[in-house]
Amino acid sequence: MIPSSFEYKRANSVSEAVEMIDADAQILSGGHSLIPALKLRLNNPGTLIDISKIDALKEISDNEKSITIGAGATHASIASSSVLEKHAPMMVQAAREIGDIQVRNVGTIGGSIAHADPAADWPAVLLASNATVVIQNKDGNREVDIDQFFKGFYETALNEGEIITAIRIPKTAANKNSVYVKFKQPASRFAIVGCAVALDKDGGNVADVRIGLTGVSESAYRASSVEKALSGNTLDDGLIESAVADVTEGNAVMSDHYASEKYRKHLAGVYVKRALRKLL
Repeated sequence: MIPSSFEYKRANSVSEAVEMIDADAQILSGGHSLIPALKLRLNNPGTLIDISKIDALKEISDNEKSITIGAGATHASIASSSVLEKHAPMMVQAAREIGDIQVRNVGTIGGSIAHADPAADWPAVLLASNATVVIQNKDGNREVDIDQFFKGFYETALNEGEIITAIRIPKTAANKNSVYVKFKQPASRFAIVGCAVALDKDGGNVADVRIGLTGVSESAYRASSVEKALSGNTLDDGLIESAVADVTEGNAVMSDHYASEKYRKHLAGVYVKRALRKLL
């Protein structure tokens, strides 16, 4: 299909982009979420504001206590980042599993989380990493904890007139010992179920754990019941088996032509167990 007509503008800075935004405008970064929606007429903006040439949004910087990933960083640049490989390996693993080479070379992390597709990989990984989302509007910057960012089906904490500029990943022992696994749809490689785990142990006991799941419900979520069951206990196969019993507790499980509700719930347990066993 062909998109409806729109005006195209290119911004040379984030501040310029923010000034261009009005109620009928849409931000264009990598475009791999937006363009299909335009073709299907699911999104009909009057203006597209292209931020893909703003170099400041593409940087991945190593700071004292965190790693800052520009919202315009591509999946491919994250997949090849040595600093993320060292401090948050699940980020690199997830990036390498996204789409195909064309998608990874153009699609961006900021565009993905702004779109908030329930089957996207980044939401689960960022929930597990305890990330912070940096957002800019006409009044300046604000920061949102990742636990407060995803609000529901394609819904986020972004307000009208705002742009995601960066994602901060804290340097923690748990993030350094992290993993991402998924059961993917073979054509699109979206997650039918994706699981990210960041885990720190004190001796043999679980000292800190965050588990993010995507593809299961209408929005990515933390598997809080599993985290609670693991915390303070010795991580072994027996604990893992018992902990995942309530992996979807408090969340409505999706059902579609890829997987029924029952099968998705089963897969959620399977992939949480796989992720945890990789960290044993």
